[in-house]
Formats: sequence, structure tokens, C-alpha cells
Amino acid sequence: MKQKMSKFLTDSKPVLKKLIEELSKEFEYVSILGSDSKGKSYSVRKTAVSVGDSFSTERGFVLRVYNGLGYSEYSFDVIDAENIKKEIRRIAKTDIEFLKSKNLERIKYPVIEEEALTKSFYAEVKESFDSMNDEQKIKRLESVMKKGFDYCPEMIDFQVRYEEVSVCKIFLSQKKDLEQAYAYAISYLNPYLKKGEAVKHSYQDFSGNCGIEILHEVEDNIKKSIDAAKELLDAERIKPGVYDIICKQNVTGLIAHEAFGHGVEMDMFVKNRAKAKEFIGKKVASEITDMHDGAAAAEQVSSYLFDDEGVLAQDTHIIEKGILKRGICDTLSALSLGIKPTGNGKRESFERKAYTRMTNTFFSTKNSSLDEMIKSVQFGYLLDGYFSGMEDPKNWGIQCAVEKGYEIKDGKLTGKIVGPIFLTGYVPELLSSISMISGEEDFELEGSGFCGKGYKEYVRTSAGGGYIKARGRLG
Repeated sequence: MKQKMSKFLTDSKPVLKKLIEELSKEFEYVSILGSDSKGKSYSVRKTAVSVGDSFSTERGFVLRVYNGLGYSEYSFDVIDAENIKKEIRRIAKTDIEFLKSKNLERIKYPVIEEEALTKSFYAEVKESFDSMNDEQKIKRLESVMKKGFDYCPEMIDFQVRYEEVSVCKIFLSQKKDLEQAYAYAISYLNPYLKKGEAVKHSYQDFSGNCGIEILHEVEDNIKKSIDAAKELLDAERIKPGVYDIICKQNVTGLIAHEAFGHGVEMDMFVKNRAKAKEFIGKKVASEITDMHDGAAAAEQVSSYLFDDEGVLAQDTHIIEKGILKRGICDTLSALSLGIKPTGNGKRESFERKAYTRMTNTFFSTKNSSLDEMIKSVQFGYLLDGYFSGMEDPKNWGIQCAVEKGYEIKDGKLTGKIVGPIFLTGYVPELLSSISMISGEEDFELEGSGFCGKGYKEYVRTSAGGGYIKARGRLG
């Protein structure tokens, strides 16, 4: 079933085009991004049921103009053409006066150059969100919860969450007329168990550019999610040290996201806050390591036709055979650096600024197998699951909070489990230690979480790859 374009946005286009035409007499560059995204979030657990709007729900516009020195913006959700023109003139004038009043070195941005382009994208889903009402969706989630308790009555709670979002956007300028409509769905299984005084919980996530059909996958993984939580009840503390590690796809993705996701966001190059700026063209990983980012690089929750600045989606090859080739970039940072944008200009909403943001970030697969990796480890751990991660782009330190590790001795899994675990280190050292990467059949992307940046502004991203073998400092 093909996603439908927002009638609100479609009906707004004629007046917005007229507005752009009139403002173009005063400003060299004028563009408008229109967003109309709606979604709902559902949750059931032992003692509560909740239904609410998705965090990603929004409806409004952001106008961008070139003011002679840089760019000024005005967000609005009511189309009053005269007021919009009045406000953007005032904002542009105020911005210029402020910049000139400060005795500071400043960047004079060039005018954005565009080619004429009219394009649209309407994604397909198998089962529309409208195929079930709220009550039916809640009953479906309650059925999942009941099956969980039937399988494991000793659970103290079992939360089942589901979120659906339909995204509609338009981008208009003097030369562009773009529109897109797509959907994504996300779900989580969160079992809670207790042993003595210790309470442990795990989560399994599901995501994709899809409709309500994602719940079939959720229903097929009830037992697996509960078994994963049971393992944590007997998990021991790890002895800190440097070990051979094999990362499952979720941990591989976390490393990709934190290491040369944030590390190569080129708005940080402009501010001299990223060490990667000094290493373009230099070795930063082992020769078998390739890494990509891009809304056109893979299919997940951060796949789209164009970004929030009207730049078409791309596949950016960040690391090629261990060499850092390039970063990812929004439009204004690209203007400052004298390069082309990569389609990574994303906003939390029409009310927030565009930053360089990740989309689908992953390590490319190679040809090793998981069995070969395990057999090659004398003593180490297979890492699975994560809680969070962070990286210092200025100094290339990385920290990943991993849920658990399966002990490997003499090329075999021993059955011993440790956790939680912190993986820390220096990014080039960690990536240079990658010695094996599994094949395409193991490739997975996960997009259930948000990525935060700036004033804690969140956007959807995905990350992943195959299994990787490396050396890591664990504690």
C-alpha cells in the first residue's frame, strides 16, 4: 500500500510558491520546508496501558532566506503571507545588525546554488496503520504480553511498546519542488525478572520503514526476548582488561554510530571540534574496514528522498579500506567548507535548526563467518546488546555500555555470561584492531532509538553491520 501525501501540505503549496516568488525579489535565496508528520505511541504492561502522540508528531514550516552575510530562518504553523514576509524581513535585518555589531571574525556564506529539480517519493507498506484502530492495537499488544507471561509466569513485568509514524514533507525553493511520504514503525519487548534482591531487565527492539506488519516479527520473538533477560540473572562481573571481542550487529552499529558517525559530522569541522578534520586521507582503521552513512545507503527508519534542506539522499563512503575519505555534511557547513552537502541536514522539527546528523550508519560486510571468528579466539567475549554510547569527537575517546558478553575460551563458547560491560578506548586503535568481518547474510540495521545533539535535539537514526572481531578494553 502506497503512502499518501498530506492534503494540508498539498493545499499549501500554491500560496507558499507565491510567497517564495515575492520574497525572491528581496532575497537571493528563498526556501520553505513543510512538515506534516503524525504518529502514535502505544504501551502495555502488567498494571498500565497508555496511548499518546508520538514524539515525532509535527505540523509546520520553516522559511530560510539569504540575508547578504548568511542565512536567516523563520518557523511558522499558520500561513499568513503578509505576517511571514514582515517577520522574515525583521529577522534578517536583526541578524545582520547583530553580526556587524560584534567585533568578531565571521564567515560570509555564499548563496546556495541549486539545479532545477521536481521529484517525489511515496513509500510502500504491507499493512497500513489505519488497518487497525487504537483498541485493536492495544489488544494485539496485550496478547503479546499474555503470551510472555504464559511462557514465563515468574516475570515481575513485561512491557510491550509500539510506535508508528507517517512522515510527509515538502521542500520548495526558486528551483526545487520536492515531496515525500513514508512511514516507519518501532517496537520493543522489555521483560523484567527478579532473583533475590536483584532485578534485571532486557529489551529487544524492532524497526523499519514499514507498517503495522512489524508486529508479526514482535510476536515471533517473545520467547527469545525473555530468554535474553533470564541470562542476565546469572551474569557475573567482568575482570577489567583488554580482550579479543566479537561484536554482534547491535554493538557493531553502536561503535559505527559513536566512532565515525559523530566523529565525522562536518559541522564540528567548521567549529574545529573534531579530530577527524586532521585525518582526511589518512589511515584510521584496518584495511578490511569500510564504513558508510546515508539515507540512500540502506533501508531503515532514516531513509528518505531528501533531507530537511532539500538535498537528495546519498550514500557516503566514509572509510575506504581503512582510510578516512570524507565526512557527512549539512548545507551550511558545506558552504563554509567549500564542499558539497551529503544529504545529512536534519531537524528535530520545523521549529529547530538543521545540524549535520547521521542517517543509516554501518560497517560494510566482508566474508568471515561467526563460527570462524569464535574458533579464532583463545580468550575473549562475544558482545551483545547495548544501553548507550558516547564519543568525544575532539579527542576520539569512545565509550559503549554493553548489555552482556558471552565468554569464549579456546575457540568455544563456555556458557559463562558477564555484564553489564563498558567498552572504552581510542577510536583509531579500536578500528585498527578489526581483523574479521562477517558476510552479507549477517547484515542488520537497527533504528529503534533517537540520536541527540545540540540542545538535546533528537532525530531518528539507524546503525549496524555484520559481526566484527577486534581487540577492546572492557570493564
